Amino acid sequence: MTSSAVPSPEPSPPGFTPEQRRILFVSFVVAFLSLLSVSIVNVVLPAIEASVDATPAALQWILSGYALAFGVILVASGRAGDIFGRGRLFVIGLLLFGLGSLAAGLSADALWLNASRVVMGLGSGLLNPQVTGLIQQYFRGAQRGHAFGLFGGVIGVSVAVGPVLGGVLIAVLGAEWGWRAAFLINVPFVVLGLVGAFLWLPRSAWRPAEAPRAAQDPRPARGRLADLDPVGVLLLSAGILLIMLPFVEREAGPVIWLSLLVGLVLVAAWLAWERRFGAAGREPMVDLALFRTRSFANGALLITVYFLGLTSIWVILALWMQQGLGHTALAAGMIGLPSAIVSAVLSPLAGRHVTRVGRSMVLWGILLALAGLILSGAAVLLHYAAGTSEWWLLATLAVLGAGQALVVGPNQTLALADVPLRYAGSAGGVIQTGQRVGTSIGIAMITGIVFSVVAVAGWELAFLVGLGVITVVIALAGAVGLVDLAQGRRGRR
Repeated sequence: MTSSAVPSPEPSPPGFTPEQRRILFVSFVVAFLSLLSVSIVNVVLPAIEASVDATPAALQWILSGYALAFGVILVASGRAGDIFGRGRLFVIGLLLFGLGSLAAGLSADALWLNASRVVMGLGSGLLNPQVTGLIQQYFRGAQRGHAFGLFGGVIGVSVAVGPVLGGVLIAVLGAEWGWRAAFLINVPFVVLGLVGAFLWLPRSAWRPAEAPRAAQDPRPARGRLADLDPVGVLLLSAGILLIMLPFVEREAGPVIWLSLLVGLVLVAAWLAWERRFGAAGREPMVDLALFRTRSFANGALLITVYFLGLTSIWVILALWMQQGLGHTALAAGMIGLPSAIVSAVLSPLAGRHVTRVGRSMVLWGILLALAGLILSGAAVLLHYAAGTSEWWLLATLAVLGAGQALVVGPNQTLALADVPLRYAGSAGGVIQTGQRVGTSIGIAMITGIVFSVVAVAGWELAFLVGLGVITVVIALAGAVGLVDLAQGRRGRR
């Protein structure tokens, strides 16, 4: 989110070099797996419940435990990649993710499954900031926009394809091995990812990011541990965990909401510590001056609000299709397939032109997302009022996918455009933390509202209320984009 339009003499980015293509292939396959694991459980939860006799609370943790672990360490792992080398953190995260997937697929009870999901989430939290850091490090200008556009496609497709794949596995392998395969399928791809990382990531990716300090620092990696800012890591990680916790454990009673207050206090303490750490001449985990950069601050806020709303659509859609209409898990997953295809096709195109079009592209994407939500609500109303087919949602959700293609990748490009390379990992971690916190809070909040309405009025009204809440939240994300656009125009006068 630099100015609303950044002039570029190139109509499209130059082609990627062979090395760049290899970096993207390895990074995107692994990122796809880690993000797929957020959504694939949406349609396999009934099978898990029957297999391991999981309670409703345990099922909630299967959904949210992964996201909690994922979100808590994103910023710290991004900074660790800046300091110790992104290739190292990428491999460590991939190993954890693979071991957690193997353990999850072989789980005998809900406790073991939830613990395994946490390990998977920690692995994802370690490796995902390295993907954005590698793009920042090895791509420039229009090429970077194109790369982030492709990454936006990976995000969009992984969210929509997860339920499809889960439904296919249940249909082909049966309930018991279907849900287990939803986790075990990661393992062979993790092995391939590890081989690809060692063979294809450049040697420079295994060293600290370019920075004056790092270049002149003769200490070995373990001697630079203090630069990771352990106090800052603990304060921010604990703060994020406590902020997210009441939205996951809302059944624990009113007292759980005290953790939200404590979490906010810890984040405030982290901000104070980071200022002190920087004033002492050290490199803080996150340079707070980044938040004085309009493009970064507004981009992080916009995508947090956007994910607060939009990712919930796939959860309540899967529940409505299965519990409200009686469809199979496969049918519930298939309804999001056109959205995934449209997002995959349009995301690279959006990435090619975002540096020329600028912020207005993201705003057009939000308008398309709002149109898709409104049309989906109309399709549901017509289904109940006039008996039309619910499968009209295939078309309305495709409009939603088009909007997603113009928002996620382009926003990431614009938000990170002015970030120094030495903070590429931590800055990418901040943005992804916003996505994960927004996703966790949004899913817990919106599904809570939907289930409350289901209890008194049934699925027809509940699904429409859920769509309405999501629409309001996406409109708020659009308001952030409008403010950024106006600020950019004033700055150019």
